[in-house]
Amino acid sequence: MASPRLETYCCPNRDGATQLVMNFHPEVFCGVCIGSAAVSLVLTVLQLLPKKGQILRKMPKASSSSTILLLISICDILGGLGVIFRSSVWLGFPGFIANISVVNGTDLWPSAFCVGSAMWIQLLYSAGFWWLFCYAVDSYLVVRRSAGLSTIVLYHMMTWGLAVMLCVEGIALLYYPSLSSCENGLEHAIPHYITTYAPLLLVLVVNPILFRRTVSAVASLLKGRQGIYTENERRLGTEIQIRFFKIMLVFIICWSSNIINESLLFYLEMQPDINELPLKNIRSAALITWIIMGVLNPMQGFLFTLAFYGWTGWRVDLRWRKREIPWESMSSSTVGENTYPSPVNYQTNIHDSKKVSTTDSQQTDEAISMLSEGNTSGDDRLTRSSPIYQGW
Repeated sequence: MASPRLETYCCPNRDGATQLVMNFHPEVFCGVCIGSAAVSLVLTVLQLLPKKGQILRKMPKASSSSTILLLISICDILGGLGVIFRSSVWLGFPGFIANISVVNGTDLWPSAFCVGSAMWIQLLYSAGFWWLFCYAVDSYLVVRRSAGLSTIVLYHMMTWGLAVMLCVEGIALLYYPSLSSCENGLEHAIPHYITTYAPLLLVLVVNPILFRRTVSAVASLLKGRQGIYTENERRLGTEIQIRFFKIMLVFIICWSSNIINESLLFYLEMQPDINELPLKNIRSAALITWIIMGVLNPMQGFLFTLAFYGWTGWRVDLRWRKREIPWESMSSSTVGENTYPSPVNYQTNIHDSKKVSTTDSQQTDEAISMLSEGNTSGDDRLTRSSPIYQGW
């Protein structure tokens, strides 16, 4: 799981709230983290592998949206591997981890492992948050026809640059002046928690706004495509809206427990004695949400693939062949070609005004295709009856 408490625990003079959750049945907690991360890792990889009987069309190039979705899954996979490695060491070598609690200890390896593994998990999940924000921005720019594959370079610079900068800054402030003598007190740790949760809160607040504006822009595109807004176009817009809703639903399910847990722990830290009897219910709620975090945080990778692509099936095709990988296709193709095909102009001699209309329609179809790519749950009858399909 990903929590700033992991880094705080690396300080020998850690606060009482951090001590409370980290010492609450650590064997059970690490086992839960390993199980959840392992299941999510296996199912995520299974989702991304090509499947037998899946008809894949050759596409000229991948879109920026498909690349971002793949990068989000990669961040989740690498973050899950970090959770498995860290929890396995904690379970297998309890004496090694116990040395962290020794103030001014001479053995630096336990502390180095604690800091390194915690930073790896935080960095990868924070990068995933930034990529999810970039996906919302890119979706909006695509329908506004202001984005393309070239913008992925800017997304890389923003995502990895901000993730590394915030992670390093938060860790440096937390461990000042040194790891063996961290400054104690809630005020000193606040910058670290802000840098950890800033991208998470950004996605929770800004992404729904961008998704809502994208859906409105899609409706305008579909209306302009044929000059009318039929039931087919309305259903197509609804499918894109549902896809955005699934993405935000998964994100809220996986990370709302972190916000609740951190709020409870901050409240406990502000109390003179967190072991007082009136605080029993709050301590219990903090411990329960702590365990829930260990289950839901690593499961984000698999749940996101369900939101992105739907269930892709069990039949994996591991034979190498020169073809487009599934996440780069516009939409998963079935026997009925359940995709939004790239427009093809069948007329060779048309007027200039007709060419302008064709180019505009092609850009519209490509924008809709990018937003719906990878979605295996689309209705084939809707696709073939849609003017976007019939117009070509």
